[in-house]
Amino acid sequence: MTTLLLLLWLLTGFCAAFFARELAGLSVFGWPLSFYLAAQGASLVYLGIIGFYAWRMRRLDRAAATEHRA
Repeated sequence: MTTLLLLLWLLTGFCAAFFARELAGLSVFGWPLSFYLAAQGASLVYLGIIGFYAWRMRRLDRAAATEHRA
């Protein structure tokens, strides 16, 4: 799971920078799409990665604590 999340993080950062020139022709709310992805989209993906990791680790910790008590 950690490897997949780190790969998603790497691809998000890499794709926003690598395809910035091609995405600059499209606009969202008056801003180039490349700027929007770098400023907003990537940050939201990173926040999602952190939230998913914290949620999943909490569930695994609770399951391990339950098994340890029994």
